[in-house]
Amino acid sequence: MSVAGFKKQFYKASQLVSEKVGGAEGTKLDEDFKDLERRADVTSKAVVEVITKTSEYLQPNPATRAKLSMLNTVSKIRGQVNSPGYPQPEGLLGECMTKYGCDMGKETNFGGALIDIGDSMKRMAEIKDSLDIDVKQNFIDPLQGVAEKDIKDIQHHLKKLEGRRLDYDYKKKRQGKIPDEEIRQALEKFHESKEMAEGSMHNLLETDVEQVSQLSSFVESMLQYHRQAAQILEELSDKLSQRVTEAHSRPRQKYTPKPRPAFDYGELENSNGGYSPAAASPPAYSPAPAQYPAPSFQRASIKNRPRESDR
Repeated sequence: MSVAGFKKQFYKASQLVSEKVGGAEGTKLDEDFKDLERRADVTSKAVVEVITKTSEYLQPNPATRAKLSMLNTVSKIRGQVNSPGYPQPEGLLGECMTKYGCDMGKETNFGGALIDIGDSMKRMAEIKDSLDIDVKQNFIDPLQGVAEKDIKDIQHHLKKLEGRRLDYDYKKKRQGKIPDEEIRQALEKFHESKEMAEGSMHNLLETDVEQVSQLSSFVESMLQYHRQAAQILEELSDKLSQRVTEAHSRPRQKYTPKPRPAFDYGELENSNGGYSPAAASPPAYSPAPAQYPAPSFQRASIKNRPRESDR
């Protein structure tokens, strides 16, 4: 930073401190400028807020919006033109119904009805994708252009105007210490920034015709979506009404239990692992009869043993 630039920053900071802390009054802007600034500020806030709320309208789930924003950023980094769209809840519901309808079988009344609704919900998801594309191209993108260009220009000029005002007020209060030519140049730059800020705010407010046209495109996109959605739902309603009528006209089948198989008391050899009374409970245990006499382990007494002389 040059010496002149450093001095200017010092002047601005000193004047700002004297106004905030010391209560010094700076140069007042005229009421027309203040009114223009107020209307431009409201318009700027409206543009930014409407962009946010429109995105929430198209996809209410904040987690999905965050994920899609990340994917769009990655797509831009990779240079991919087409970015993934919002996963439509109608499509997810349609996939679920179609899956279980096919599992049940389309020949069944419930399964066929699920498939009918699933197909219709997938069509709803397709026209919802078209709505997202139309709203983004014809409404969000133009407003985003206003936010990124016109509103940023206004903010830039207002910030520059405030800095030049502080510089002029600082030098004006030190008249005699600062050359008059330097004060005159500061005043000219202040008026120059004021005119540029007024021009940028005026241009924003004069584009209301374009903004109303963009709002009209937004409403037209929604109207077209709801017309197509109503047509799909009317066709689906007719199909389901026909299914209900056919179901009522079809005789109700009475449940008849199958005959129970007779109990087979045949031989165990001829049975095929069926129930056997003998197998109901195991026989009681009884010890087998002894076939041989039990061995005697009785030892002869010493007194009864024959002596050697008797042998």
